[in-house]
Amino acid sequence: MGSEGGQPSPRARPVVSAGGVAGTPQPTGVAGRVLELIAALRRAGLPAAQAGAIDAMRTLGHVDLLDRRQLREALAAVTVTSQSQRATFDELFDLYLPARDVTAGSQPGAAAGTDGDGADGDGVDGDGAGDDPEALLEELLDALGGGDDVIRGAARRAVERFGRVEGTDGRVTYFQYRVFRAIDVQRLLRELLQRAQDGRDSDLSPLEERLLEDEFRRRVRAFQQEVDAEIRRHAAADRGVDRVADRVVRPPIEERDLFHLDREEQRELRAHIRPLARKLATRVAAKRRVGRDGRLDVRRTVRRSLLSGGVPFDPTFRPRRPHRPELVVLCDVSGSVASFARFTLQLVHALQEQFTTVRSFAFIDALDEVTGWFAHQDPSDAMRRVLQEADLVWLDGHSDYGRAFEQFHRGHARSLSPRTTVLILGDARNNHRQSGAWVLAELQRRARHVYWLNPEPRAFWDTGDSIAASYARYVDDMVEVRNLNQLARFVERIA
Repeated sequence: MGSEGGQPSPRARPVVSAGGVAGTPQPTGVAGRVLELIAALRRAGLPAAQAGAIDAMRTLGHVDLLDRRQLREALAAVTVTSQSQRATFDELFDLYLPARDVTAGSQPGAAAGTDGDGADGDGVDGDGAGDDPEALLEELLDALGGGDDVIRGAARRAVERFGRVEGTDGRVTYFQYRVFRAIDVQRLLRELLQRAQDGRDSDLSPLEERLLEDEFRRRVRAFQQEVDAEIRRHAAADRGVDRVADRVVRPPIEERDLFHLDREEQRELRAHIRPLARKLATRVAAKRRVGRDGRLDVRRTVRRSLLSGGVPFDPTFRPRRPHRPELVVLCDVSGSVASFARFTLQLVHALQEQFTTVRSFAFIDALDEVTGWFAHQDPSDAMRRVLQEADLVWLDGHSDYGRAFEQFHRGHARSLSPRTTVLILGDARNNHRQSGAWVLAELQRRARHVYWLNPEPRAFWDTGDSIAASYARYVDDMVEVRNLNQLARFVERIA
């Protein structure tokens, strides 16, 4: 069925349930697909617990299975725990409970097929030869002017018309880039706006033009998403749903590599910093409230035991005086690790009420204190000023950890105390220069703890110009931190 209100795929295949026992009969049909969906959510990094699988199965008895939108929302309610996980859920839902099945390995030369809404393909070759470009543009403009069902049908026809590639072995493969190479998305937006203007007697006001542009962008984005979904459906029919799910579906934003975020993902991640900081602050405060008793007060315990013949039935403890640590951050902001440094500094300064003081130092081959900018500005603006205005370059703008450490030692090492935790952020790639590791030994002697957060995979440490081992011997722990969840767990640990 082509519409969101269509029936989930009735085609059943044997499945292994989430947590099922090998050798026992497993559910098939929609129930089987739901259990496969739960297992895929776990593999994608979502915390889909066994209780979620049980709730999902119970949900099936309370929703209309013919209403696909209702089924989607019901399953999301019992398996998704945060808004950032919703995109991953939707992609996996479309794979395991598709609106329609496609035939794996469609025979070359076959018709594009009926979509289920009465619109069939043109049976044109993969490059779209023989299509009239203007006629194609008009067809897409009409589709984008309709509802979601019409857009979905247009996306399917576009994939069959332009994304299809027939191999010499008779195997058919579908590619997203071929579709968008044939369809000019920006021209679609311009033509939609022009149509809206032509249909009016007077010119559009700036506000009306902006509102229409936002709506048309939403429709074009929906068309692009439907093309992506159709490509995934074909890939799943050809190579298997589980294999495609593990390769294609991206993990939640908190689990994505900080090294490989595009601009939109960076904006999304920035929006998660403040809520995460509040959550961590609540956890840390609760942890400090637990176990308020300090060391055993021997004198008072012995004195109180006289009431029970010398038996210490009621031991007395000294009051515990928990303190908030001081935090000093030394942060490499060179090009290779700038995105990692940006989000780490934002999270640390969002949590600064959990520390007595937070001092931040940025460096490339020179070191400069940047605490003041983070204290009084939005962290994103502060990071921008750090990169533009701070005195971070001395010679050639390539990382020089040794010089930066020695500069910190000369100017700031005396301010460290037994309450200070030193946090170093960087990949330990020193461009074959002097390491200055003796400075870390001195910092470890003066401070309570010295930790190093390394955004590179552990397998890459001590390869090329990395001298991670030289530094790791002088710190309490060198930790691999590649995503926001790992960073949050570490900050909770030191706070």
